[in-house]
Amino acid sequence: MKDGDMELLIEIARFESSVDLEKEYRIGWSWRHVRIWPATLSRLFKDGYLDNVFRSNSFTGYKLTEKAKALILANQQEDSAGPRPASPVNLADDLFADIIGHEEVKELLKASLLAEKPVHIMLTGPPALAKTLFLWDIEQTFGEQAIWLVGSATSKAGLWDLVAEREPKILLIDEMDKMNAVDMAALLTLMEGGRLVRAKRGRELDINNPLKVIAASNRLERLSPELRSRFAIRRLNPYSRSEFLTVVKGVMVRKENLTDELAEEIANRLDGRSQDVRDAIRVARLAPQIGVDKAISLLLGGEMNEH
Repeated sequence: MKDGDMELLIEIARFESSVDLEKEYRIGWSWRHVRIWPATLSRLFKDGYLDNVFRSNSFTGYKLTEKAKALILANQQEDSAGPRPASPVNLADDLFADIIGHEEVKELLKASLLAEKPVHIMLTGPPALAKTLFLWDIEQTFGEQAIWLVGSATSKAGLWDLVAEREPKILLIDEMDKMNAVDMAALLTLMEGGRLVRAKRGRELDINNPLKVIAASNRLERLSPELRSRFAIRRLNPYSRSEFLTVVKGVMVRKENLTDELAEEIANRLDGRSQDVRDAIRVARLAPQIGVDKAISLLLGGEMNEH
């Protein structure tokens, strides 16, 4: 059972208790009646919490199963015994260990991730810094609780649908300055109170999910003042040459499972050709098949210099 599923089942139970299922809803209720996204209801059905009592091209009718009712009853009995302490979030000691410097940013992000209520963070600065690395580390730590989006691709992913279906605790957005205006508008309400509302072509969506947003953006001027005001904004300074080489080697060893020797070779070959950690990762993934020099030549173009 995913986080939040119990609350959904309780809401469904409240609805079923408020109507006459035998007379008014003999073929079951639909997602419009309970205002829960169809994909979520489909998942609850597959997990055995809902019965599919009727299906046609235009209507799918559901009812709670006995399994779901027993689970709700057990939950109510636990609640009556007294509140349970919330499970603490444990952050690994080596979180952000592959990122050189930016100690205050690391401290701020850790505090935000541990905070009970959302504190949204925006990392900004020129390309080829550690902005994306921070997002990668958070995604690896929180797994399915975090959703990773690239701003230029959110319209394809569907921000509303992703948040409604997966109910994340953390939303990670890279290249936020490239996000489309519709999704930026949705973020405004999500970040303010955790509520996401949509009414379009007869379909309704109204969910409450107070998630945390950690974003990265190269250019803040492309974001509206209203959106910027919802973030604590921290600017990252460029790496020195030696710091960049250290970061590249650390990322390839920790995230790409390269040997220290191969990681150092790739870092040295890229020195003077690229200041983007993502280039190093792409080379690392091609190198086992075609070699380091060939991978760099194909990815970055031009002939390799002799070393």
